[in-house]
Amino acid sequence: MIAYKALGARAISIAMMDAPGLPPLHGGRWRSYAEATASLPADRRFFTGPSFAHILTPSFLSDAWWRLIHGNQAAFLVELAARARLPEGLETETIDLVHANHYFTLPFVAKLIEKRAAPVILETQDIQARQYMLRNQGGFFLPPHATYDDMLAIELAWMQKADLSAHLNEEERQTFSQLLPNARHALVYPAVAPVPAGPGGNKIVLVASDNYGNYMSVRWFLEEVMPQARGVPVEIFGNIDGGVKRRDKNVFEGNRRYFKGRVEDIGAVYADAACVLLPTIEGHGLSIKAVEALSSGAPLIATPQAFRGMKIDPRQLANVTLAEDAASFAAALREVHRLGFSSSEGASRAASDTRRFYDDTFSFAAYTRALHDVAAPLVGA
Repeated sequence: MIAYKALGARAISIAMMDAPGLPPLHGGRWRSYAEATASLPADRRFFTGPSFAHILTPSFLSDAWWRLIHGNQAAFLVELAARARLPEGLETETIDLVHANHYFTLPFVAKLIEKRAAPVILETQDIQARQYMLRNQGGFFLPPHATYDDMLAIELAWMQKADLSAHLNEEERQTFSQLLPNARHALVYPAVAPVPAGPGGNKIVLVASDNYGNYMSVRWFLEEVMPQARGVPVEIFGNIDGGVKRRDKNVFEGNRRYFKGRVEDIGAVYADAACVLLPTIEGHGLSIKAVEALSSGAPLIATPQAFRGMKIDPRQLANVTLAEDAASFAAALREVHRLGFSSSEGASRAASDTRRFYDDTFSFAAYTRALHDVAAPLVGA
Protein backbone atom coordinates (compact mmCIF):
# COMPACT_ATOMS: atom_id res chain seq x y z
CA MET A 1 0.00 0.00 0.00
CA ILE A 2 2.73 2.46 0.98
CA ALA A 3 4.73 1.54 -2.11
CA TYR A 4 1.77 2.09 -4.45
CA LYS A 5 1.18 5.46 -2.82
CA ALA A 6 4.85 6.30 -3.35
CA LEU A 7 4.35 5.50 -7.03
CA GLY A 8 1.55 8.05 -7.21
CA ALA A 9 -1.40 5.67 -7.26
CA ARG A 10 -4.74 6.15 -5.59
CA ALA A 11 -4.87 3.06 -3.40
CA ILE A 12 -7.86 1.41 -1.77
CA SER A 13 -7.70 -1.39 0.76
CA ILE A 14 -10.12 -4.33 0.96
CA ALA A 15 -9.69 -6.45 4.09
CA MET A 16 -11.31 -9.89 4.09
CA MET A 17 -11.80 -12.00 7.22
CA ASP A 18 -10.61 -15.61 6.84
CA ALA A 19 -13.34 -17.15 9.02
CA PRO A 20 -17.11 -16.81 9.36
CA GLY A 21 -17.90 -14.05 11.79
CA LEU A 22 -19.79 -10.94 12.70
CA PRO A 23 -20.25 -8.17 10.13
CA PRO A 24 -17.29 -5.80 9.73
CA LEU A 25 -16.17 -4.14 12.05
CA HIS A 26 -17.92 -5.99 14.88
CA GLY A 27 -16.28 -8.55 17.13
CA GLY A 28 -12.83 -8.89 18.64
CA ARG A 29 -10.92 -9.93 15.52
CA TRP A 30 -12.21 -7.03 13.47
CA ARG A 31 -11.48 -4.56 16.27
CA SER A 32 -7.93 -5.92 16.63
CA TYR A 33 -7.36 -5.63 12.88
CA ALA A 34 -8.69 -2.09 12.77
CA GLU A 35 -6.44 -1.04 15.64
CA ALA A 36 -3.35 -2.71 14.16
CA THR A 37 -3.86 -1.07 10.75
CA ALA A 38 -5.08 2.37 11.85
CA SER A 39 -2.12 4.04 10.15
CA LEU A 40 -2.60 2.28 6.79
CA PRO A 41 -2.32 5.11 4.22
CA ALA A 42 -5.23 3.97 2.05
CA ASP A 43 -7.33 6.54 0.19
CA ARG A 44 -10.37 4.47 1.07
CA ARG A 45 -10.88 1.29 3.09
CA PHE A 46 -13.39 -1.53 2.70
CA PHE A 47 -14.09 -4.62 4.81
CA THR A 48 -15.75 -7.92 4.03
CA GLY A 49 -15.91 -11.58 4.95
CA PRO A 50 -18.24 -14.57 5.21
CA SER A 51 -20.93 -14.18 7.84
CA PHE A 52 -22.20 -16.60 10.47
CA ALA A 53 -25.27 -17.04 8.26
CA HIS A 54 -23.16 -19.18 5.91
CA ILE A 55 -22.23 -21.76 8.51
CA LEU A 56 -25.37 -23.90 8.30
CA THR A 57 -26.18 -23.60 4.62
CA PRO A 58 -26.08 -26.96 2.79
CA SER A 59 -23.56 -25.76 0.21
CA PHE A 60 -21.16 -24.47 2.86
CA LEU A 61 -21.46 -27.67 4.88
CA SER A 62 -20.63 -29.81 1.86
CA ASP A 63 -18.10 -27.58 0.06
CA ALA A 64 -16.28 -26.11 3.05
CA TRP A 65 -16.87 -27.69 6.46
CA TRP A 66 -16.90 -31.27 5.19
CA ARG A 67 -13.58 -30.79 3.46
CA LEU A 68 -12.07 -28.95 6.42
CA ILE A 69 -12.79 -31.81 8.84
CA HIS A 70 -10.66 -33.94 6.52
CA GLY A 71 -7.86 -31.36 6.78
CA ASN A 72 -8.38 -29.58 3.46
CA GLN A 73 -7.70 -26.03 4.55
CA ALA A 74 -7.12 -24.91 0.96
CA ALA A 75 -10.69 -25.78 -0.05
CA PHE A 76 -12.11 -24.21 3.12
CA LEU A 77 -10.40 -20.86 2.59
CA VAL A 78 -11.36 -20.71 -1.08
CA GLU A 79 -15.00 -21.35 -0.20
CA LEU A 80 -14.89 -18.64 2.46
CA ALA A 81 -13.58 -16.09 -0.04
CA ALA A 82 -16.21 -17.11 -2.60
CA ARG A 83 -18.93 -16.19 -0.09
CA ALA A 84 -17.52 -12.79 0.90
CA ARG A 85 -19.73 -10.00 -0.39
CA LEU A 86 -18.58 -6.99 -2.35
CA PRO A 87 -18.65 -4.11 0.17
CA GLU A 88 -21.18 -1.36 -0.38
CA GLY A 89 -19.70 1.64 -2.15
CA LEU A 90 -17.05 -0.33 -4.01
CA GLU A 91 -19.05 -0.09 -7.24
CA THR A 92 -18.19 3.60 -7.47
CA GLU A 93 -14.45 2.94 -7.54
CA THR A 94 -12.38 2.72 -10.72
CA ILE A 95 -10.02 -0.20 -10.37
CA ASP A 96 -7.02 -0.42 -12.71
CA LEU A 97 -5.04 -3.12 -10.89
CA VAL A 98 -5.66 -5.62 -8.09
CA HIS A 99 -2.79 -6.72 -5.83
CA ALA A 100 -3.87 -9.84 -3.91
CA ASN A 101 -1.75 -11.11 -1.04
CA HIS A 102 -2.94 -14.75 -1.00
CA TYR A 103 -4.20 -17.11 -3.68
CA PHE A 104 -7.30 -17.97 -1.63
CA THR A 105 -8.56 -14.38 -1.93
CA LEU A 106 -8.92 -14.82 -5.69
CA PRO A 107 -12.54 -16.10 -5.65
CA PHE A 108 -13.46 -12.74 -4.13
CA VAL A 109 -11.20 -10.93 -6.60
CA ALA A 110 -13.02 -12.71 -9.46
CA LYS A 111 -16.29 -11.09 -8.31
CA LEU A 112 -14.54 -7.77 -7.86
CA ILE A 113 -13.31 -7.60 -11.46
CA GLU A 114 -16.21 -9.43 -13.09
CA LYS A 115 -17.33 -6.26 -14.87
CA ARG A 116 -13.91 -4.61 -14.94
CA ALA A 117 -10.87 -5.31 -17.12
CA ALA A 118 -8.44 -5.08 -14.21
CA PRO A 119 -5.27 -7.19 -14.20
CA VAL A 120 -4.33 -9.10 -11.04
CA ILE A 121 -0.94 -9.42 -9.35
CA LEU A 122 -0.84 -12.30 -6.89
CA GLU A 123 1.76 -12.09 -4.14
CA THR A 124 2.84 -15.53 -2.94
CA GLN A 125 3.68 -16.30 0.68
CA ASP A 126 5.51 -19.63 0.47
CA ILE A 127 3.70 -22.72 -0.82
CA GLN A 128 0.57 -22.61 1.29
CA ALA A 129 -0.12 -26.33 0.89
CA ARG A 130 3.12 -26.95 2.72
CA GLN A 131 2.04 -24.67 5.56
CA TYR A 132 -1.33 -26.42 5.79
CA MET A 133 0.37 -29.80 6.16
CA LEU A 134 2.46 -28.42 9.02
CA ARG A 135 -0.62 -27.00 10.73
CA ASN A 136 -2.46 -30.30 10.34
CA GLN A 137 0.22 -32.21 12.23
CA GLY A 138 -1.15 -33.23 15.58
CA GLY A 139 -4.66 -32.01 14.74
CA PHE A 140 -7.77 -34.17 14.76
CA PHE A 141 -9.13 -34.77 11.27
CA LEU A 142 -11.32 -37.50 9.83
CA PRO A 143 -9.97 -39.92 7.24
CA PRO A 144 -9.43 -39.84 4.37
CA HIS A 145 -7.02 -37.02 5.19
CA ALA A 146 -6.38 -34.27 2.67
CA THR A 147 -2.94 -34.69 1.13
CA TYR A 148 -0.33 -32.16 0.15
CA ASP A 149 -1.10 -32.84 -3.52
CA ASP A 150 -4.83 -32.29 -2.91
CA MET A 151 -4.26 -28.85 -1.48
CA LEU A 152 -1.47 -27.90 -3.88
CA ALA A 153 -3.77 -28.62 -6.83
CA ILE A 154 -6.32 -26.12 -5.49
CA GLU A 155 -3.58 -23.56 -4.88
CA LEU A 156 -2.14 -23.89 -8.39
CA ALA A 157 -5.56 -23.83 -10.07
CA TRP A 158 -6.33 -20.45 -8.55
CA MET A 159 -2.83 -19.08 -9.08
CA GLN A 160 -3.22 -19.62 -12.81
CA LYS A 161 -6.05 -17.09 -12.84
CA ALA A 162 -3.71 -14.23 -11.88
CA ASP A 163 -2.05 -12.20 -14.61
CA LEU A 164 1.28 -12.34 -12.77
CA SER A 165 2.60 -14.02 -9.64
CA ALA A 166 5.03 -11.91 -7.62
CA HIS A 167 7.26 -14.15 -5.52
CA LEU A 168 8.98 -12.80 -2.42
CA ASN A 169 12.10 -14.92 -2.74
CA GLU A 170 14.09 -16.76 -5.38
CA GLU A 171 13.28 -20.20 -3.97
CA GLU A 172 9.56 -19.57 -4.46
CA ARG A 173 10.05 -18.14 -7.93
CA GLN A 174 11.94 -21.21 -9.07
CA THR A 175 9.45 -23.63 -7.51
CA PHE A 176 6.31 -21.97 -8.86
CA SER A 177 7.91 -21.43 -12.27
CA GLN A 178 8.36 -25.20 -12.50
CA LEU A 179 4.85 -25.94 -11.21
CA LEU A 180 3.20 -23.37 -13.48
CA PRO A 181 5.50 -23.05 -16.50
CA ASN A 182 2.89 -21.28 -18.64
CA ALA A 183 2.12 -18.57 -16.07
CA ARG A 184 3.93 -15.25 -15.64
CA HIS A 185 6.30 -14.99 -12.69
CA ALA A 186 8.46 -12.23 -11.19
CA LEU A 187 10.82 -11.96 -8.25
CA VAL A 188 9.83 -9.05 -5.99
CA TYR A 189 11.73 -9.09 -2.71
CA PRO A 190 9.80 -7.63 0.22
CA ALA A 191 10.81 -4.40 1.89
CA VAL A 192 12.38 -5.14 5.27
CA ALA A 193 12.99 -2.35 7.76
CA PRO A 194 16.73 -1.89 8.37
CA VAL A 195 18.54 -1.97 11.67
CA PRO A 196 21.23 0.65 12.40
CA ALA A 197 24.62 0.27 10.77
CA GLY A 198 26.15 1.16 14.11
CA PRO A 199 29.71 1.66 15.29
CA GLY A 200 30.17 -1.94 16.41
CA GLY A 201 31.38 -3.16 19.76
CA ASN A 202 32.76 -6.25 21.40
CA LYS A 203 29.81 -8.64 21.39
CA ILE A 204 29.24 -11.71 19.24
CA VAL A 205 25.48 -11.94 18.87
CA LEU A 206 22.84 -14.29 17.53
CA VAL A 207 19.26 -13.01 17.09
CA ALA A 208 16.37 -15.46 16.72
CA SER A 209 12.62 -15.55 17.27
CA ASP A 210 10.77 -18.61 18.46
CA ASN A 211 9.89 -20.87 15.56
CA TYR A 212 10.77 -24.46 14.80
CA GLY A 213 13.38 -23.70 12.15
CA ASN A 214 15.19 -21.31 14.49
CA TYR A 215 14.99 -23.84 17.31
CA MET A 216 16.68 -26.49 15.17
CA SER A 217 19.35 -24.02 14.07
CA VAL A 218 20.10 -22.74 17.58
CA ARG A 219 20.19 -26.28 18.95
CA TRP A 220 22.67 -27.26 16.24
CA PHE A 221 24.77 -24.22 17.09
CA LEU A 222 24.80 -25.01 20.82
CA GLU A 223 25.38 -28.75 20.48
CA GLU A 224 27.68 -28.90 17.45
CA VAL A 225 29.46 -25.54 17.17
CA MET A 226 29.99 -24.23 20.69
CA PRO A 227 31.76 -27.37 22.03
CA GLN A 228 34.41 -26.59 19.41
CA ALA A 229 34.56 -22.91 20.40
CA ARG A 230 34.78 -23.10 24.17
CA GLY A 231 35.55 -19.81 25.85
CA VAL A 232 34.14 -17.68 23.03
CA PRO A 233 31.52 -15.32 24.52
CA VAL A 234 28.26 -15.44 22.55
CA GLU A 235 24.97 -13.72 23.39
CA ILE A 236 21.65 -15.02 22.04
CA PHE A 237 18.82 -12.47 21.83
CA GLY A 238 15.12 -12.93 21.10
CA ASN A 239 12.37 -15.15 22.45
CA ILE A 240 14.06 -18.28 21.13
CA ASP A 241 15.10 -18.92 24.73
CA GLY A 242 11.52 -19.84 25.57
CA GLY A 243 11.29 -22.06 22.50
CA VAL A 244 14.43 -24.00 23.39
CA LYS A 245 13.36 -24.37 27.01
CA ARG A 246 9.92 -25.64 25.96
CA ARG A 247 11.21 -28.14 23.41
CA ASP A 248 14.40 -29.35 25.09
CA LYS A 249 14.90 -28.32 28.69
CA ASN A 250 18.29 -30.07 28.93
CA VAL A 251 19.72 -28.09 26.04
CA PHE A 252 18.40 -24.88 27.56
CA GLU A 253 19.73 -25.56 31.05
CA GLY A 254 23.13 -26.58 29.73
CA ASN A 255 23.43 -23.35 27.77
CA ARG A 256 21.43 -20.92 29.89
CA ARG A 257 24.40 -18.52 30.12
CA TYR A 258 24.17 -17.66 26.42
CA PHE A 259 20.50 -16.62 26.40
CA LYS A 260 19.71 -12.95 26.97
CA GLY A 261 16.01 -13.06 26.06
CA ARG A 262 13.92 -10.54 24.21
CA VAL A 263 14.97 -6.89 24.26
CA GLU A 264 12.94 -3.82 23.33
CA ASP A 265 15.62 -2.26 21.12
CA ILE A 266 17.02 -4.99 18.89
CA GLY A 267 18.61 -2.30 16.73
CA ALA A 268 20.95 -1.44 19.60
CA VAL A 269 22.04 -5.08 19.77
CA TYR A 270 23.05 -5.05 16.10
CA ALA A 271 24.68 -1.64 16.41
CA ASP A 272 26.85 -2.84 19.29
CA ALA A 273 27.78 -6.17 17.71
CA ALA A 274 31.31 -7.01 16.70
CA CYS A 275 29.95 -9.94 14.72
CA VAL A 276 26.50 -11.38 13.95
CA LEU A 277 25.94 -15.13 13.69
CA LEU A 278 23.54 -16.84 11.29
CA PRO A 279 23.85 -20.58 12.05
CA THR A 280 20.84 -21.48 9.89
CA ILE A 281 20.26 -25.15 9.09
CA GLU A 282 16.43 -25.26 8.82
CA GLY A 283 13.62 -23.22 7.31
CA HIS A 284 11.92 -22.29 4.06
CA GLY A 285 11.65 -19.03 2.22
CA LEU A 286 13.37 -15.79 3.03
CA SER A 287 14.85 -15.29 6.50
CA ILE A 288 13.89 -11.82 7.76
CA LYS A 289 16.52 -12.08 10.52
CA ALA A 290 19.16 -12.67 7.87
CA VAL A 291 18.01 -9.55 6.01
CA GLU A 292 18.19 -7.55 9.24
CA ALA A 293 21.72 -8.81 9.81
CA LEU A 294 22.68 -7.80 6.28
CA SER A 295 21.32 -4.30 6.85
CA SER A 296 23.44 -3.86 10.00
CA GLY A 297 26.61 -3.93 7.91
CA ALA A 298 28.32 -5.94 10.67
CA PRO A 299 30.67 -8.84 9.92
CA LEU A 300 28.66 -12.05 9.60
CA ILE A 301 29.46 -15.71 10.17
CA ALA A 302 26.79 -17.68 8.37
CA THR A 303 25.85 -21.01 6.89
CA PRO A 304 24.86 -21.05 3.20
CA GLN A 305 21.27 -21.83 4.25
CA ALA A 306 21.02 -18.40 5.87
CA PHE A 307 20.86 -16.90 2.37
CA ARG A 308 18.04 -19.13 1.12
CA GLY A 309 15.66 -17.35 -1.17
CA MET A 310 18.23 -14.72 -2.09
CA LYS A 311 19.59 -14.52 -5.60
CA ILE A 312 23.21 -14.02 -4.59
CA ASP A 313 26.39 -15.95 -3.95
CA PRO A 314 27.24 -14.89 -0.37
CA ARG A 315 30.93 -15.55 -1.07
CA GLN A 316 30.85 -12.29 -3.04
CA LEU A 317 30.18 -10.31 0.16
CA ALA A 318 33.47 -9.27 1.74
CA ASN A 319 32.18 -9.03 5.31
CA VAL A 320 30.62 -12.52 5.27
CA THR A 321 32.46 -15.61 6.46
CA LEU A 322 30.69 -18.62 5.02
CA ALA A 323 30.77 -21.77 7.17
CA GLU A 324 29.73 -25.02 5.52
CA ASP A 325 29.75 -27.13 8.70
CA ALA A 326 30.07 -26.95 12.48
CA ALA A 327 33.87 -27.22 12.45
CA SER A 328 34.33 -24.28 10.06
CA PHE A 329 31.73 -22.25 11.94
CA ALA A 330 33.58 -22.83 15.21
CA ALA A 331 36.91 -21.99 13.59
CA ALA A 332 35.52 -18.67 12.38
CA LEU A 333 34.20 -17.94 15.86
CA ARG A 334 37.57 -18.67 17.43
CA GLU A 335 39.28 -16.41 14.91
CA VAL A 336 36.97 -13.46 15.65
CA HIS A 337 37.59 -13.93 19.35
CA ARG A 338 41.36 -14.26 18.85
CA LEU A 339 41.53 -10.99 16.94
CA GLY A 340 39.89 -9.23 19.87
CA PHE A 341 37.38 -7.60 17.50
CA SER A 342 40.10 -5.38 16.05
CA SER A 343 39.00 -6.30 12.52
CA SER A 344 35.61 -4.62 13.01
CA GLU A 345 35.52 -1.30 11.16
CA GLY A 346 32.47 0.44 12.59
CA ALA A 347 32.76 3.55 10.46
CA SER A 348 32.60 1.54 7.24
CA ARG A 349 29.50 -0.50 8.04
CA ALA A 350 27.10 1.77 6.17
CA ALA A 351 29.23 1.19 3.07
CA SER A 352 29.86 -2.53 3.64
CA ASP A 353 29.00 -5.15 1.05
CA THR A 354 26.08 -6.50 3.05
CA ARG A 355 24.58 -3.06 3.66
CA ARG A 356 24.88 -2.20 -0.03
CA PHE A 357 23.23 -5.52 -0.92
CA TYR A 358 20.42 -4.73 1.50
CA ASP A 359 19.95 -1.23 0.05
CA ASP A 360 19.86 -2.58 -3.51
CA THR A 361 17.57 -5.52 -2.75
CA PHE A 362 15.48 -5.24 0.41
CA SER A 363 15.05 -1.54 1.12
CA PHE A 364 11.73 0.24 0.63
CA ALA A 365 13.19 2.03 -2.40
CA ALA A 366 14.21 -1.31 -3.93
CA TYR A 367 10.75 -2.79 -3.34
CA THR A 368 9.04 0.24 -4.85
CA ARG A 369 11.22 0.02 -7.97
CA ALA A 370 10.52 -3.70 -8.36
CA LEU A 371 6.78 -3.19 -7.88
CA HIS A 372 6.76 -0.49 -10.54
CA ASP A 373 8.59 -2.77 -12.95
CA VAL A 374 5.96 -5.51 -12.68
CA ALA A 375 2.85 -3.34 -12.31
CA ALA A 376 3.45 -0.68 -14.96
CA PRO A 377 3.28 -3.03 -17.98
CA LEU A 378 0.01 -4.52 -16.71
CA VAL A 379 -1.75 -1.15 -16.58
CA GLY A 380 -0.08 0.20 -19.70
CA ALA A 381 1.92 2.85 -17.86
